[in-house]
Formats: sequence, structure tokens, C-alpha cells
Amino acid sequence: MKPTALALACVTSLLASHASFAQDPVRISADLESQVIEWRRDFHQNPELSNREFRTSKIVAEHLRELGMDVQTGIAHTGVVGILKGGKPGPVVALRADMDALPVTERTDVPFKSRVTTEYRGEEVGVMHACGHDMHIAMLMGAAEKLTAMREDIAGTVMFIFQPAEEGAPKGEEGGAELMLEEGLFADLKPDAVFGIHVGSSAPTGYIAYRSGPLMASADRFEINVQGVQTHGSRPWGGVDPIVAAAQIINNTQTIISRQTNITNGPAVVSFGIVDGGVRNNIIPDEVYLEGTIRNFDMDNRAQIFEDLKTTAEHTAKSSGAEAHVHIDEGYPVTVNDAELTEQMLPTMKRVAGADKVVVSPLITGAEDFSFYALEVPGLFVFLGVTPEGQDPATAPSNHSPYFYADEAALKVGTEMYVNWVFDYSK
Repeated sequence: MKPTALALACVTSLLASHASFAQDPVRISADLESQVIEWRRDFHQNPELSNREFRTSKIVAEHLRELGMDVQTGIAHTGVVGILKGGKPGPVVALRADMDALPVTERTDVPFKSRVTTEYRGEEVGVMHACGHDMHIAMLMGAAEKLTAMREDIAGTVMFIFQPAEEGAPKGEEGGAELMLEEGLFADLKPDAVFGIHVGSSAPTGYIAYRSGPLMASADRFEINVQGVQTHGSRPWGGVDPIVAAAQIINNTQTIISRQTNITNGPAVVSFGIVDGGVRNNIIPDEVYLEGTIRNFDMDNRAQIFEDLKTTAEHTAKSSGAEAHVHIDEGYPVTVNDAELTEQMLPTMKRVAGADKVVVSPLITGAEDFSFYALEVPGLFVFLGVTPEGQDPATAPSNHSPYFYADEAALKVGTEMYVNWVFDYSK
């Protein structure tokens, strides 16, 4: 029987409706958004430093258990991992949030400001979620609740990673993403992809900044001990001046980037932050201590810079009759977003945040230990803007500032981003 025009119109309308529904992102309710805000404020008022996230991890673990997940605790000291198995077969997707705060005394005037103090490096300091990790925890807890409610619609398994010590473990301790992996985070259940969000004041509320390939720099600390021979300042020929040798090392190492590094692979910088030597104006000391940082966006360049720094420092010192002993403390690798995964998830980000609010991020010389996860499996790490309307992101207090302020309206966007990554990756 030949279909009528009306029947064809109905079928066409129905198909269009289904197509539209398939493109619509999963949204959270107003009640869940309120709960996410409540969690965030609680964590903000009760911040804990790296490897000391005892209260925070307990709250997270209790929430995941109440949702019926398999929960592991005590990974890398205070890390928590929840496993949610969906109702259909599919890939394993990992979602990560960091939990630690900073030794910063809060200067904002929000009613839930932190008044917590603790001892840090032998001194009493304030403690503040000055980098927005309180928001990360709350958003991922909200995503866990939403995804649990939709468990039967999930194709695959979701791993919720609540990580301690992203800001770095205390001196003499290990921690963070690297230790979680060393302790077997991906040993029994290896994700097919891992996703992370970091809030930042450099973009308006709700904006998503992403970048395919290298996004954030590697961060490595170096120490150089320049050994000379002590003598009186009036008789410099009677010894070996480590101050002059150190000055020459500082100058010569600048040519590592400008003349020896292939900067077409990515920008890099070698910076000195500490120069320490001598106790009196007329005494040439026997030793000078130098300390600095290396930032770069290419892992091959990184290895070459390490080698060049050691060679330059040692040979420069030797030319003055001194000795240089170089130690490099390898920190976080380059944070690299998998190109294929980024392209795949870009439509998701645009649907959740709005196409006009998804922008390409510049290279960021800060570092993130999410990089360790992305070395193991394809990763995608993005920034979520939290500077409210009417304030210029260019002048807003930055992350780590005692005045850092985050607009809670961004929490909904971040929570929904986690949720939709899970569903869209599994398609």
C-alpha cells in the first residue's frame, strides 16, 4: 500500500526527533547540582594538604559505597577508586579528580572560606583549596551519582579515580598519580581512556579550553653544587672561586635552549630560582648552591636538556678549576592529549558547554600529574573556566592565589562533561 503524505511526514518527524534526542547531552537535575555545590563548600571549608586527605577521602569512599560501587581505599596513602559496571558490555572509561589543597591562607570573603591551619615545613600555615580541587572532587562525586542512576544505560565500566597529592608529596614522601600507578591502579582493570578536568580563572564560567597533543609542560627540578676552594677575598688566586664559576654556569646554560634544543618540537625554558653561597663580603666560599626548573613540551627534548645541562655545568665549572655536581629531580612529564580521543570527544564538549564556549587552549607552562595516566592510556585533559560574568579573566586572581575565586555555576558544566564523556566514548 502506498504511504500517504501524512504518514511519511509522521515518520520523518519521528526520525528527526530520535536524531535530535541522540544528540542531546545528558543533564543533571537542579537537586543534584545543589548537592554538588554543597559538597564543594564542605570540602572548601575543610581542606587538607597532600597525602593528608583523610577526611576528604573518607567522605568520597562513603559516597561511592552508598551508590553500590566496588571501592578501594588507601591507594597512594589516601587515594580512592570506585568501579561502576554498566548494564551493557563495552570499554573501561576512567574519570579522575584530585583532592589536595595548598599551604595558602585564604583571603576571599566567601561565607564558606577556609580557616584551617596546619604545620607545613615546620611552620604554621593556612590551608586553602586555592587551585579548585574542591570543585573537582564535588563534580566527580556528582557524576558518580548520575551515572549510577543510569547504570543500565552504560556500555562498559567506569573507574572513578580520586587522587591525592597532585600538588606534590611532602618532602621525603611519594604520592600522586605516579604512586597510584606504581601501586597497581591500572594493573587489574586498565582503562581504554582517561579523562580529567581542571578549573581555572583564565576563562569565563562554563568555557572549556582544550588542546590536542601537548597541553601542559613537563616540570623538573635541578640542583647544581659548585665546589671551589675557599680563600680570602683579597687573594682570589689563593683558591678557586665557585661564585664566578656559578655565574658562568647560569649564563652558559641559557644557550641550551637558544642554541642546542630543537625548539620546533616545542618551547622550553631553563630558569634558576635559588643562588646561595657565601657568608661574608671578604671571604670567597668553597661552595655555591644553585637550584632551578626546566619546562618543556617534548619528551625527547626533555631528555636532551637533562644531558646538556649536566655537560654544560660540569665543563663550565672545570674551565674555572671548580667542580659542578648536577642532580635532576624528574617531576611531571608533558601532559599530552591523545589526538584521536580529543577529536572524538570535541562534539561532546560542544554539546555540553555550547559550541561558542569551547576554545583551543594555548600551551601552558604549568604542569599536571594527570600526565602519568596519559602515558599509560589515551587521555584527555581540559580546563573549565570559573571566572564569573563581569570580571576579566585576564586580571582575575589566578590558581594558587589566596584570592582565587571560583564561580559555582561551572560545577554543573563539569559534572555533565564527565557524564557525557562516558556515554559518548562508549558509542
